[in-house]
Amino acid sequence: MSNYAYLKADIINTTENDSTEFANQIPYFVQKSEIRLTKDLDDAGLTSYSSFTFTASDPVVSLPTETRIIRNVTYKTSASSNITTLLQRPYEYAIDYWGYASASTGTPRYYSRKNNTSIYIVPTPASTLSGEISYVRRPLGLASATGTSATTSNYFSEFCYDALFYACMIEATRYQKDFQATQVWQGDYVNAVEGLRNQARRTRQDDMETPANPVGGPNTLVPGSQ
Repeated sequence: MSNYAYLKADIINTTENDSTEFANQIPYFVQKSEIRLTKDLDDAGLTSYSSFTFTASDPVVSLPTETRIIRNVTYKTSASSNITTLLQRPYEYAIDYWGYASASTGTPRYYSRKNNTSIYIVPTPASTLSGEISYVRRPLGLASATGTSATTSNYFSEFCYDALFYACMIEATRYQKDFQATQVWQGDYVNAVEGLRNQARRTRQDDMETPANPVGGPNTLVPGSQ
């Protein structure tokens, strides 16, 4: 298992720069790289789940802290435990579809991203309901072991180490003003991320599934080609 100490030593050994000034910059290299990976990857390992409660007559629901992407929003009706999935629509669609949000209620069908901290539900819930948001967030950042709250390993270090290391080397060579080497590490990073994206695509299809022709008729799709 790779951790922060392993990554730091790997960066120092590869750059052959063991100066204190350089070592002090490594936390910034790692932070920038983690932010970049969160944007570049579409990986189930970055998905988190958070419970919430619809408030009667209130169409606005707060998002979990540091939400980057919403994967889906579901809720359970008060009459049963059946899970209902809300469909995503633009905010303009939501307010046009249900213009009297404060004066009229109904059964929620759609949600829209209102801003970076909340979503908008229409129709406005008529009663208190429990729900769940599936979303993408950056994992708790890597840090040295300076206390019980320090995270010395995370998803990136354990499952995406090559891409994390290459991203850190991009930042390290930029810091050292070695822009020719930066291009080399950039190429390695792109290849690593593409491999992780392909891995993510493969996890979305079971090997026992048979692709179907979306337009109907004879199945013309070849397994493994999509």
